This record gives sequence, C-alpha cells and structure tokens, in this order.
Amino acid sequence: MDERYDVVVIGGGAAGLSGALTLARARRSVLVVDAGEPRNAPAGNVHDYLGREGTPPAELYAIGRSEVESYGGTVVPGRGMSVRREDDGFRLALDGGRDVHARRVLLAAGLTDDLPDVPGVAERWGSTVLHCPYCHGWEVRDRAVGIVSTGPLGAYAALLWRQWSEDVVLFVHTGAEPAEADLEKLAARGVRIVRGGVAGLEGGADVRLADGGLVARDAVVVAPRFVANGELLADLGAVPVPMEMHGAVLGTYLPADPTGRTDVPGVWVAGNAGDLSAQVIVAAAQGLKAGAMINADLIEEDTARAVAGAPERGGVSAVDRESYDELYRSAPAVWSGRPNGQLVVEAAELPPGSALDAGSGEGGDALWLAERGWRVTAVDFSPVALERGAAQARARGLGDRVDWRHEDLDVWAPPEGRFDLVTAHYLHSTWTDHEALFRRLAAAVAPGGTLLVVGHLMGDHRGHGQHHAHEPGVLHTAEDVAAVLDPQEWRDVVTETRDRDPGAAERTGSPVPDTVLVARRS
Repeated sequence: MDERYDVVVIGGGAAGLSGALTLARARRSVLVVDAGEPRNAPAGNVHDYLGREGTPPAELYAIGRSEVESYGGTVVPGRGMSVRREDDGFRLALDGGRDVHARRVLLAAGLTDDLPDVPGVAERWGSTVLHCPYCHGWEVRDRAVGIVSTGPLGAYAALLWRQWSEDVVLFVHTGAEPAEADLEKLAARGVRIVRGGVAGLEGGADVRLADGGLVARDAVVVAPRFVANGELLADLGAVPVPMEMHGAVLGTYLPADPTGRTDVPGVWVAGNAGDLSAQVIVAAAQGLKAGAMINADLIEEDTARAVAGAPERGGVSAVDRESYDELYRSAPAVWSGRPNGQLVVEAAELPPGSALDAGSGEGGDALWLAERGWRVTAVDFSPVALERGAAQARARGLGDRVDWRHEDLDVWAPPEGRFDLVTAHYLHSTWTDHEALFRRLAAAVAPGGTLLVVGHLMGDHRGHGQHHAHEPGVLHTAEDVAAVLDPQEWRDVVTETRDRDPGAAERTGSPVPDTVLVARRS
C-alpha cells in the first residue's frame, strides 16, 4: 500500500516513454508499466521520425527506457489490470498482484488493429500488408500495390497510394462500389478496379480472387478497425467513442482536450489511444505535452497545499501518515469499534440521510450510522484504517452504505451543501489553519443539517488508552469552530465541555473531557 508515485504511465511506447521522460526531468516520481507489445513491433523500422529515421522500433524503445531511467524514472514490465479513484489520486492494480498509488495517470496504451477477415492478412501484417502510406509508402514505391477495400474509403485509399506507385489495383472486396465521380478519378489516375471479392493472400502479397484468379502484388493495403486500448479506464467513466471520417467509422478513441486531459480528473491520454492517426513522432510529441501538463497540474496542487500551510505529499507529513498506518497495523483493532459517545447523543434521534465522517479512522462512527440507515462518506488519511473499516462494512452487510475515501482534510474540500450530518471527532494532524478546515466542514452541511465537531479539551495533553499524547498544535475549542459560523445561517449553536466517558472518573479518578460544537444549519 505504500508504493506511491506522482504519475503512473500505462504503456511503454513512444507516447508513454516521452511523457515519462518529461515528468522525470521535472523531478517527478514516475512509474512506466509496459506490456512489451508495441503496435509497430512487426514493422522493421520507424519512419518520419526526425533524427531517428529508419530506427527499429525495439531499438527506439530501448533507448527511451534508458533515458527515462537515467533521470530517476522506473520502467517495469506488466499490465494495468484495474484502476480506481482514491481521495488523493488513484490505486492501480498491476498483474502479478502489485498495487501502486498515483496522483495522476497517463494512459499511453495505444490501440489494437482489428484486421479484416481475409485469409493471409494477419500473417503478413506489418511486412507486405500495410495501411499507412506515410509509414511504408517509400518502401513500396514503384512496386505493385493492391488495395483490398472493406469499407467506404477504398477509392480514397487507392488515390492516396497512387502517389507512391503507378501500379495500383483496387479490389472491391466487401467495400462499397466506387461512386461515379470516384470512378472518373480512378480512371484518370490509371488505377485498375477488380470486382468479385478476395479469397485470400498468397506468396508475398499476391491476391487470390473469389473466382480463382490470381493478381500478383508486392504489397497489399487494408483498412483495420482501430480500437483504443482504454478498458483500464472504464470504471472511472472514460469510455472510447467512435471515430468517423468521410462518414465511415474508423474505430474508437478516448476523447481528450489538446493537452491530453480526459474528462476524468487526473487522467491524461497520449498516443494512439487518443489519436488513431498519430505516427510515432506525433505520439512522442503528445506524450511530451501531456507530461508537461500533468506536471503543471501537480504544481497547482502542490502550491495550493503550500498556501494552506500543509506539508507536501498530500498535506500530511510522511511521519504523521506513516505513524498512523503503523499504529493501525500494530493490532487487529486499535479502537473499540463502538461509536463515539457524543455522536450517539446527538445523532440517535436524527432521521437518516447522508453523512460525512471526517477523520473516520477504522470506521466505528461510520458503521454505526450506516446500521441506522445513513449513507456515509468516511474520510481519513490512513489507507490502512480505511481498508479495515471497509472490511468491517462488508462483513456486516454494509458495503453499499459507506463510501471509504482516502483524503487529506488539510486540503480536501467536501461537496458544499451535500450532507445532512457532518461529524468530526478528534482530528489529529499538524494543521496550521483550523479556521479554513472548519469552514470547509461547515460548508458541506445541507440546509437543515447538523454539524458536530468534537475535540480533546485544550490543556488535556495526556492522551487516554491507546491514544498518543495530545500535542497542543492539534487541539481546538468548540468556540474556535463556532467562530466560523455565520449567525444568519446557523441556529441552535451549542459550545460546551462534556465528559466523554462518565464512568472514566470512577475508574481512573480523572474525567475524560471533550470540547463539543453542535449546530443546525438554517
């Protein structure tokens, strides 16, 4: 659970490695997950790549991996199996059981060529069966080229390839019969048309016709259906959409803005997954742009945390986060699992609705509310605590009533006006701006809803049971919370000191005091 990166890149081709190189040079921690199956693996060389013209694909990518690693990036073999949103980023499951966390994700997994069902095409794909004249036209210049039409763009393809060869034959296989205007153009350019269907390819690229005839060719051009490799993002709502050209659906792609930013916050796309026509050099350029934009986005987030006075890495110092994770790992259950007493007092008679449990820990309060019909958003900065709470929810049949969110309350802003109850008990961190925190929690309360904030009493630094000693910097008073509430928006505001556990004084000779704020939003 602790393998964390600023960015995880899915795909180790030109787009992914270029994005990773840009990010690594920007001093970002970046992991590239590479399945090792580049789309252009069957091709002998990369073309139209300035400075790398004619480089074998495997050599180009080996150079790229070395460059990424030279700047501190990490490239590993593998596949992304799933990705889910966490409050401060994403959790990615990789094959082999490896889980990693990313603040941002760059999908550069390319596309899959769905080839026409013509015998012999798949075996010759990338050698004598081609699709892109800018990738391979020069290599078959002045050779005998056949266009096997399986859609409405056969005439267009024949005229395009005619630029490289005078010997072009258009085989009207399952494609549309050329329109009258196209027939005139093809005739003017000397393109021969063969009708009747194609039975398959033989030899190097000879075309066997359905009637048994054989037309000798040196290369054959087909039009695959280009399918974006975007399945990994489906659970996040990023769904490939059809790509059309001249009325024909060429395939699917993941839509994004010019920087590669998708509709899913925190997710970018580069290369063929988002641009079906991108050649290698274009994919590399898109990776560079996406990497730069991801870095800019992270800078904005880092700056917002700095302005809020929060440390780096999610607004919680590594020591705080790791110490709490270690605390939760130290025992099967750190807390009692029972709800906090003040919550029971204030919420037992409230009608169930939506609740936000800010600083939920192992989820005792969230589960108590869920059992009483509430739908709960439970937020904490410890993934270990959240996993434990989620496991309890599943065991008690409450898995669909609690949304466990990994968020840093120093910087996370809950949706405004969303919750009928916002509750926070004993928030622990090194906050430097309690006022901003309390304003965000108050803003999340829906009209008519309740705000309940409970803390350790100022001056009571002893700690109790398994608690750490209470550092003065994490404490607040009920009056501190009340001070941020607009009297025009809030009623029945209560600020008082209460004994958290009435039996504690009898058992220990000392009460356990809480400072309690309860308020109702008008």
